[in-house]
Amino acid sequence: MSDRTMARQVLLFIWFLSLSSALGQVSYSIPEEMAKGSLVGNIAQDLGLDLKRLKSGKARIYTGDSAEYIELNKERGVLLIKERIDREALCGQTTPCALHLQIILENPIEFFSVTIEIVDINDNTPSFEKGRINFRISESAILESKFTLEPAIDLDVGFNGLQSYTLKPTDNFKLKFKNQPGDGKNVEMVLQKPLDREKQHDVILVLTAVDGGDPQLSGSIEIHITVLDANDNAPVFSQSVYKATVTENAPKDTIVSTVSATDADEGVNRKIEYSITNMQDNVRQIFDINEDNGQVTVVGKIDFEKARNYEIRVQASDHGGLTDSCKIIVDVIDINDNKPVINIMSKTNVIAENSPSEMVVIIINVQDPDSGENGKIQCSINENIPFSLKSTNTNFFSLVTDGDLDRERESEYNISVTCSDEGVPSLSSSVTLSLQISDVNDNAPVFEKSSYEASVQENNTPGLSIFTVRARDADFNQNARVSYILEDSSVNGVPVSSLVSVSADSGVIHAVRSFDYEQIKDFQFRVKAQDGGSPPLSSNVSVKIIIQDQNDNAPQVLYPVQSAASVVAEIVPRSADVGYLVTKVVAVDVDSGQNAWLSYKLHKATDRALFEVGLQNGEIRTVRQVTDKDAVKQRLTVVVEDNGQPSRSATVNVNVAVADSFPEVLSEFTDFTHDKEYNDNLTFYLVLALAVVSFLFIVSIIAILSVKCYRWRRERMFYKSEANLPVIPYYPPLYADVGGTGTLQHVYNYEVCRTTDSRKSDLKYVRPCSESIISLDTSGTHTLTHAQRERLNFDDCEDQQKPPSGDWRFTQNQRPGPSGAAATPEVAVGTGPWPNPPTEAEQLQALMAAANEVSEATNTLAPGTMGLSTRYSPQFTLQHVPDYRQNVYIPGSTATLTSNQQQPQQALPPPQVAAAAQPEPPKAAQTPASKKKSTKKEKK
Repeated sequence: MSDRTMARQVLLFIWFLSLSSALGQVSYSIPEEMAKGSLVGNIAQDLGLDLKRLKSGKARIYTGDSAEYIELNKERGVLLIKERIDREALCGQTTPCALHLQIILENPIEFFSVTIEIVDINDNTPSFEKGRINFRISESAILESKFTLEPAIDLDVGFNGLQSYTLKPTDNFKLKFKNQPGDGKNVEMVLQKPLDREKQHDVILVLTAVDGGDPQLSGSIEIHITVLDANDNAPVFSQSVYKATVTENAPKDTIVSTVSATDADEGVNRKIEYSITNMQDNVRQIFDINEDNGQVTVVGKIDFEKARNYEIRVQASDHGGLTDSCKIIVDVIDINDNKPVINIMSKTNVIAENSPSEMVVIIINVQDPDSGENGKIQCSINENIPFSLKSTNTNFFSLVTDGDLDRERESEYNISVTCSDEGVPSLSSSVTLSLQISDVNDNAPVFEKSSYEASVQENNTPGLSIFTVRARDADFNQNARVSYILEDSSVNGVPVSSLVSVSADSGVIHAVRSFDYEQIKDFQFRVKAQDGGSPPLSSNVSVKIIIQDQNDNAPQVLYPVQSAASVVAEIVPRSADVGYLVTKVVAVDVDSGQNAWLSYKLHKATDRALFEVGLQNGEIRTVRQVTDKDAVKQRLTVVVEDNGQPSRSATVNVNVAVADSFPEVLSEFTDFTHDKEYNDNLTFYLVLALAVVSFLFIVSIIAILSVKCYRWRRERMFYKSEANLPVIPYYPPLYADVGGTGTLQHVYNYEVCRTTDSRKSDLKYVRPCSESIISLDTSGTHTLTHAQRERLNFDDCEDQQKPPSGDWRFTQNQRPGPSGAAATPEVAVGTGPWPNPPTEAEQLQALMAAANEVSEATNTLAPGTMGLSTRYSPQFTLQHVPDYRQNVYIPGSTATLTSNQQQPQQALPPPQVAAAAQPEPPKAAQTPASKKKSTKKEKK
């Protein structure tokens, strides 16, 4: 190949590259007949793709039904020659000749169009179909007679194709080129010098066909001319070009057209024969002509997709050897005889259910060789699926997602793609594509119920299976694997995990410990169901466990209280009528329901005919009238029984005293026996209390006698000496505040003894240094000044004796009167009249109070009740015992002295200033026993 030809190919290649860039595709130009493995072009570089993308995208070449001449080397990213390319076999005379292929990539799906132009090289020599050409020419042939020569065939195109003819020798003939539309170069031999049969019977010429390649190639054929006798008129066609149409797939013997030629000669020289002279194509395999009448008929299969028109060259010749030629242009009419062909170029078999919209799933190429409306294609898919079909390029369709995918609703789609043309009748073809939807974790577990409630008997065994919670996950495989988790919470401050546990795999809820209905009746917690997806999804449900009660608790008696330390008895008067309510047994059962229904029965009784117990309310009533014959001491045993299965019971003993007076009751119930240990303890405490009381009594008697003797001696001494009387302090026990404001905790009482003529003497009352003011006459309304108080306190502390004052006198209200006399308005609040001497009844009450004091010390009886019920027994208290501690009187005088600490700031009325007296600290409160002794002493 010369340098000039190579330069032209390079320029042509550059032109195609620039054109492809403008069109958005890659084009190459290569010469034909390249060896296998020759480089076509670096497709990766030209498309801007990485070699890794070619490998990961599984790049491949799609050529349709064409032979695979090109292969893709993914390692280098280049296109190589796979098979030798013969441009003439591939395209024939079509120019330009190109290979159209597509490069397909996946993940994501991409495709690129590649056009490879096959450049012709001068590899075919012009040739003639026949070995030689024979003519019979009359010697009388006129000059300029034309003789059509068989054209040479050169499969090359362009400059490499047939360019010219040469004829040697040129003594009688010359060549004339005749160009016709759609035809190559036809050559005619023109007679330029008459033939002379007598000189030369046969003329042999050499016709040489030369192409334009470099180097030029040529082919030759001999022309044998037989000189005949004169036939000086040649046939003439009525038309030089005929036009006809024929339907695709027309049956054999279908008449296409009829040509007609005439010859002016007569006789044998007038008879014309018709023949088809096409040599290069397959016209003579498809059409035939009747030699006699020139009728052209169909003898082969006409396919519009292979050839849309035919050119039939017809020659008319007479027996004299004169000829004429014409051309028939036959247009093939297309019929809709081809179904669309669906080719799956790229397919994704599995897509995720969370795939985005407009995601390309499948690329389809549809081909229909028909033309016009018959070749127009419309494709569709079945309805009500989340996919749509879009046309991306000519005859290319993409199946894309067009909605939300849900594997739980539809796990597989069988998509039917139907493509039909617009011919009449329309032809269609379809293909079914199977597409799997892969699962993603988009569904949380769902419990079968919105909440669960179960019950379990109390006192269950630990590890007991209570019930099962179940949740379902609509996802698949690992995403649908549900695990159960107990959420952290507390029940009454106790972690719920210490009460129940849940199986992670099965959802079975077990009791961790034994439940007690009396401690917890029900509790709630939450169970979480979590799938195995990533990230995991979860939901929770509320579970309520109800503890069912069992009869595991016996009734408890609240009243009467059973105590080993004391005896409680109910008093029934002998005048009680039938139905008299003695007492009521009160019991409770901590169980619930029928296990807590209690019934009361009289189990034992001293006299069953006297009492009965209410079955439901536990009330003990008399059945008959109480008589004198009935025993004072009655003992009843009541059984309290619940309604459980099996039932449980409790017993209570009720002591009933049938009596009208308390001493009778007391004498009877002192005989109640107790158990040995309790009696021993009681005896010990009673003996100890008696010894202590006796010791205190003797000490008190001795002290009183000593004081009395001392006072008597002092009185005798002072009476004889007629001196100032000393103040003898006396400390009686605490007494009640007549003001009604409570008990005075620190009271100072002084007993002063004077002679009958002591009214003219002075009395000095001295208070302790710790006190600021002492009021002797509470009828006064004046208050000492600060200076006076300091002076008085100072004088008291220094214990200085003041001279007697003749102005100090007792008022009329201060003079003693009879017991129970009322005070005048001038008497201060907190003072009262001198009481009468105690009577025998008062002394008896004091003795009873002392007995009560002893009973208190032994802790054997309830305070103040002598062991009797506070509901039905009389109360024995000291509320009515008179108080002898309210006043201080002076024998032989009408004055009454009262100490009132509630008004410590009350001042003495001047000039009555109290005489000083030496005080002593107050004594503690005396017991009722000491009160009794004091009372006796006062009587004496």
